[in-house]
Amino acid sequence: MIEVCRIIGTPPERIFAVLADGWSYASWVVGAAHIRAVDDRWPAVGARVRHRVGPWPLQIEDQTVVRQMEPNRLLELDAHAGPLGIARVRLALEPISAGATRVRMGWKAAAGAARFVPEAVLALMLRPRNSETLHRVEDIAVHRQLPAP
Repeated sequence: MIEVCRIIGTPPERIFAVLADGWSYASWVVGAAHIRAVDDRWPAVGARVRHRVGPWPLQIEDQTVVRQMEPNRLLELDAHAGPLGIARVRLALEPISAGATRVRMGWKAAAGAARFVPEAVLALMLRPRNSETLHRVEDIAVHRQLPAP
């Protein structure tokens, strides 16, 4: 599994609020271009975000499905990307103080063509991409005004 880690200066609840907002998915996932629909149950297990991935005009309509979820602690997704296959993405949140959270993002090819690419080659592309993803999560979680629960 290819993993990146970032310490974000906010509690896990604020970070999970970003992850739990399916309509914000394209704001923090590098490569996601447009959200077409979000299941009302998101981020419950089995819920889906339907999105487009890739640069215009070569976008692919696809989806991401929740595999596992523990509020404020864990979100595991199957991110579909057309012929490239399915990526298993795991976002684990660990409080390290009252105002800081360690976020670990793991990525592995679960199906499709990406399974045949050596992990070292994938890591060269995905570590920077996934680091940028966590940077975007941080920007939203730290700076966005969240709706009242």
